[in-house]
Amino acid sequence: MNDAENARLRSLIVGGRAKLVRVDFSGARLDTVAARGQLFVKYCSFAGADLRHATLDGVGFGRCDLSGADLRGASLRGARFHGCDLSGADLRGADLHGATFGTGGAGQDARPTTLTGARLDRNGLHGAILEHVEL
Repeated sequence: MNDAENARLRSLIVGGRAKLVRVDFSGARLDTVAARGQLFVKYCSFAGADLRHATLDGVGFGRCDLSGADLRGASLRGARFHGCDLSGADLRGADLHGATFGTGGAGQDARPTTLTGARLDRNGLHGAILEHVEL
């Protein structure tokens, strides 16, 4: 896995089409990240990362580890989480309208998205789509 562990990105704007595969952002500060366009992130780790107020609208996350990530106030409109681990993630105040949470992989390799212990506020998952999710 490519290592960006504990990195601090002051500003990152992704436009057009981009793909990140097997990058380790564990513990990184990514709170000013803005993804616009088509971004697909696969097999990446954001465990314990600071993504507060990040704009990740429409981003596709495939089999990513977001356990313990701080996503408070993040904009995740239309984001897709397939086979991701969001256990213990803080999603309070995040905009999840149109976000989908489902299975990643197929057949015996399929695994659900996990939201066990995730922190949600009164808005919770309003407007989100849940299929094959562990709560």
